[in-house]
Amino acid sequence: MSEQRTIELSKKMNDIDSVYNDLFKLGVREGDILIVHSSLSSLGWVCGGAQAVLMALKQAVGKSGTLVMPAHSGGISDPAEWRNPPVPKEWIEKIYESMPGFDVDLSPTRGMGCIAELFRTLPESIRSNHPQVSFSASGKYANVITDNHQLTPQFGRNTPLGKLYELNAKVLLLGVNYDSCTSFHLAEALNEKMPRKKMGTAIIENNKRVWKWFEDYAYDSDQDFEQIGKAFEETSNVTLGEIGNAECRLFNMKTGVDFAGEWLEKNRFHT
Repeated sequence: MSEQRTIELSKKMNDIDSVYNDLFKLGVREGDILIVHSSLSSLGWVCGGAQAVLMALKQAVGKSGTLVMPAHSGGISDPAEWRNPPVPKEWIEKIYESMPGFDVDLSPTRGMGCIAELFRTLPESIRSNHPQVSFSASGKYANVITDNHQLTPQFGRNTPLGKLYELNAKVLLLGVNYDSCTSFHLAEALNEKMPRKKMGTAIIENNKRVWKWFEDYAYDSDQDFEQIGKAFEETSNVTLGEIGNAECRLFNMKTGVDFAGEWLEKNRFHT
């Protein structure tokens, strides 16, 4: 969407103060541990863009709070599975040989939006070391959340998601739908019936770039995360509201993951 079109569709001019006030109305509080999934364009025109949204989020949780965002670099993955877009088959072996290894400072996010990408680059942000599904965090619990992100299962208990669950974090869907709710992957990882698959990635190991194969769960958000989210809203555990133009949702992560686990058991894994 062009910036002109965004301006035309905006109900009002958004700025740091208006975004902060909308966050407060939604239920974000000082001291919160908040994992944020976001779309800047959904908010309408914001004076200061992604910078202003980040400043409002930091103000909302305060110095005693913690912000977390996905910093996924999905492009550092098996090219044989790429679909958007695919690459010619004759390129695949060369990609295995030449894909740069994951670098916590250099590797950009992919498909996470400009708010998450800017957050990754902040001097105070700490990024976990997973080559495909890292998370960035700043604030009180940033070190705890990002430390020692295991390779597999990448969304299990010993990952940023597992630590956020134990810390009783909140989830903020800032203008995005439940298919962006990474937290539901924790519910998948905790289910022993999950199918597994072979994955690959480029990493730096012993100061040398290598292609590494590993096994993990076959996570599948496209299949039913939207259904889970809509059913979860019927429990009255989700607060809905607007931030700028964006329809937003706020909920307790533990409550949401527990619900998702029960839903998956009844609907995806039932026998």
